[in-house]
Amino acid sequence: MLTDLKIENVAVIKKADISFESGLNILTGETGAGKSIVIDSINAVLGERTKKELVRDGEKGAKVTAFFQNISQNVSDALSELDIEPECDGTLLISRSVTTDGRSTCKVNGQPVTLSMLKRLGRELITICGQHDSQKLLQSESHLGYIDALANCQGVLEQYRILYNKMLEIKRALSALNSSESDKKNRLDFLSYQINELESADITVGEIEALKAEKSKLQNREAISKSLYACHSILAGDENNNGLSDSLYSLSSYLEQLGNYHSDLLPYSESVINFKYEMDECLCDISSKLEGFDESETDIDSVEARLDLLYRLSKKYGGTEEEMLSFLEHAKEEYNEIAFSDEKKARLESELASCQKEVFDLGCLISDNRKAAALKFEEQVSFELSFLDMPHARFSVNFRDREPYENGLDEVEFLFSANAGQEEKPLSKIASGGELSRVMLAVRCVLTGNTDEGTMIFDEIDTGVSGRAAHKIAAKLREVSSGKQVICVTHLAQIAAFADNHFLIEKQSDDFETVTKVNKLDSENRVRELARIIGGDVITPATMKSAQELIDFSLTS
Repeated sequence: MLTDLKIENVAVIKKADISFESGLNILTGETGAGKSIVIDSINAVLGERTKKELVRDGEKGAKVTAFFQNISQNVSDALSELDIEPECDGTLLISRSVTTDGRSTCKVNGQPVTLSMLKRLGRELITICGQHDSQKLLQSESHLGYIDALANCQGVLEQYRILYNKMLEIKRALSALNSSESDKKNRLDFLSYQINELESADITVGEIEALKAEKSKLQNREAISKSLYACHSILAGDENNNGLSDSLYSLSSYLEQLGNYHSDLLPYSESVINFKYEMDECLCDISSKLEGFDESETDIDSVEARLDLLYRLSKKYGGTEEEMLSFLEHAKEEYNEIAFSDEKKARLESELASCQKEVFDLGCLISDNRKAAALKFEEQVSFELSFLDMPHARFSVNFRDREPYENGLDEVEFLFSANAGQEEKPLSKIASGGELSRVMLAVRCVLTGNTDEGTMIFDEIDTGVSGRAAHKIAAKLREVSSGKQVICVTHLAQIAAFADNHFLIEKQSDDFETVTKVNKLDSENRVRELARIIGGDVITPATMKSAQELIDFSLTS
C-alpha cells in the first residue's frame, strides 16, 4: 500500500507531501490544477519514462519519493528477483530524480537500480487504470492478454512459445534446403573450387611472416654474407692474425699469472675466460649460418611467387592464415550439408512433424483453458455491468481459430451490446465514452477479484457518465477498495462523496510564481469542495445542502 508520496519541483508542484490511506482515496480539483501531475509523479516512481520538461521552471531537478507498507508476496518475490534486500518490516522506499539535462536516478531501499528494474517492481506495486486502459479495450489484439490473466496458463504458454520457436527454426532450415537442384549444383561446384584452391595452397599459420623475413634476407644476401665473414674472421682469425677467441685465451692466462703477484687482477682472468666461451658459441652459430647460407638453394623468385599466391588468396578468403583456414573449414561444412541435404531434409521433416504435433497439442490445451476462463469472465463482467446501471448489457468473448502463432491457436475479441435487442458487436464499434468507462471498470473489478493486485489508481474513470451511473460507479469503487487501496481522480461529486480520504488539488498564483498545493480535506471542507463541483465558483446554501446529502447518501449505500 502506498502510504506517503513526496513530490518536489515537478511541473507546477513545488513541494507536496501526500499521505494516502487504505480504502478509497479521491483526488479532485479544477481542470489544470495539477491532478495529472500527481499521477505522472506516481508513474515516475513506477519506472515509466519521463521527460526533462517534468522539472519545474527555474529548478535544476525534480524528485519523487514513494513509501509503501505491507508489501505483498509478489513484491517480495520481485525484490528477490532483482537482488534487492527487502526490509524486515515489510516497507519499501522508492525515489526517482530527474535533472534538466534528462538524466534520471532511481533507488529502491537506498540501492541504485536501473529503469527497467524499477518498472519490473512497479508492475507489482500499483495498477493504473485510465485512458490508456480504455484504449486497450478498443484494440482487439490486447483482449487475449485479459483472458490469459485469468486462465493462469503463463507457464504452459512459455513452453508453447519455446516449441513454436523451435518449429520456426526447423522450417527455416528446410526452406534453405529446398532450393532448386541447379542452384545446389552451382553452389557445390563453387564450393569445390574454393576448397581445392585453399587445400592446394597448403597454408600454414605464420607462413606469411616467415616468407617476408626470408625475402628480406635474400634481398640483402650480399650484405649479410659480408657481415658473416667479417664476424667469423674477427672471432676465428686468419693466416695473418689471431682471432678474438685466441686473444681472449692468452689474456686470461696472463691475468692468471699476474694474480700470483696482484690478487686483485685474478677475478678478471675468470671473467675473460667466460667471455671467451660466449664468443666461441657466437663463432659456432656464425659458422653454422655461413654453411647454411652457402648451401641455400632458395631464390627470391620462389619466395615472391609464394607470397603473391597467399596475397591473392587473402583478398578472397581472409587477411590472415587463420581466417583463410577458417574459411576452408566452413566451406567444407557447407559442402557436406548440401551434398547430404536429402538425408538432412528427411530428418528435419520428421522433426517438424513431431514439433508441429506438440505445438498443436499444447496450443489446444491453452485454448481449452482460455475458453473455460472466458466463460467465467463473461459471466462476471456481465454481472458487474448490471450493477453499474447497465442491466441489459451483454458482454461476450469471441474466439477465432487460426494457424499457430506466438500466442497460440486463438484470436479473441470482446463483443458488447448495451441495450436489449441490440446485436453484439466489437466493443470498438458501439461503445460510447460512458459505456466504455463502465466496461473498463467492470473488467478491472473482475481482474482484481482474481489477482493479488496492490494499489489501484483510476484516472478519470467517470468519463462520459453522470447521474445514476455515477452513483453506481462510486459504489463499485468503494466495494473494490474494501480491504485494498484505491486512488481515484474524478470530476464528479457523486464519486467524490464516497471517499474515505479526500484530497483537493488547487493552483495558487501571485505576482512571482504559480504553485499547486495538495491538501487533505476535513469534513467541513469536503462538503465545500463537493458544493464547488456541483455549482461551480458560486457556492450557495443549496449546493452545500446537496453536497452534504451526497455524503449522507454514500454512507447508506
